[in-house]
Amino acid sequence: MAVGVAALVTFAAPVAQAQSAYPSKPITLIVPFPPGGPTDLVARVLAQKMGEQMGQQIIVDNRGGANGNIGSGLVAKAPADGYTVLYNTSSIVLSPALYKSLSYDVQRDLMPVALTATVPLALVVNPSLPVNNVKEFIDYAKANPGKLSYGSAGSGNITHLGAFQFLQANGIDAVHVPYKGSAPADADLVGGQIQFMTDTINSVASFVRDKRMRLLAVTTPKRIPIFPDTPTVAESGLPGFEVSAWQGLMVPAKTPEPIIKRINSELMKALQSPDVQKKLAAQGAIPLGSTPEEYGAYMKSELARWSKIVKQTGVSLD
Repeated sequence: MAVGVAALVTFAAPVAQAQSAYPSKPITLIVPFPPGGPTDLVARVLAQKMGEQMGQQIIVDNRGGANGNIGSGLVAKAPADGYTVLYNTSSIVLSPALYKSLSYDVQRDLMPVALTATVPLALVVNPSLPVNNVKEFIDYAKANPGKLSYGSAGSGNITHLGAFQFLQANGIDAVHVPYKGSAPADADLVGGQIQFMTDTINSVASFVRDKRMRLLAVTTPKRIPIFPDTPTVAESGLPGFEVSAWQGLMVPAKTPEPIIKRINSELMKALQSPDVQKKLAAQGAIPLGSTPEEYGAYMKSELARWSKIVKQTGVSLD
């Protein structure tokens, strides 16, 4: 028995030491969307701050495609050692309802670390459209059925489903044009190839400020600080309408609990720092933060919520 206990202690010591020394090398943060998009913008702010705090570089690796599923699948199959972390968005709870077959199971293969931030969506139009508010937009779209096109960051993305819900609620017929991320969709909206979008506010804010896009409304329950004069969709005639793009951190399943707690602790510290809060506020992103358990419970509720919504829309990506 004494030999067995000694062997156990000998084995446990290096494991505990390895975990306490974490991180001893750079960490890769997989962002499953293209560079320069709304998810990437927030992820890079947090990666820089957390890297400074932890004394190790956090390398942002953009692996866009398939509505975030390529990057998510890579992390699900990565070693559970804390050196490959997923910066996920709400798309991760949409995918199980949108795809019949995925290369990973979000509840089995990934572990929640924390909610990071939420980014309001904005209803924006090309300035050539003769509308200045939500009512005028609805009237114009109804008078031109099937003639308007709207972009999204990808089929089944929150930017797609947010617009779909808005159109459905108002009986509007418009053509959906999916893109590989918000950045190329924004470029085409500015160029007039498409006429409107419900995109994240941090993705469109600069275009709105220089008047290359017209902001009609935001999808949050309340108005947002960076555009305080812009009404919400709810107060523009659709009471209860609310859609936002939330973000978070996840790691491969079986990642040791001490490592998950360390990442969570560093993230919470970063979210509370004045410089990070200032940078996120400039983007219109709202910092959140949570325990791993709170994030897990939130994801379960969101999986159930969006499963119902996706079924109602009839959208399928298989």
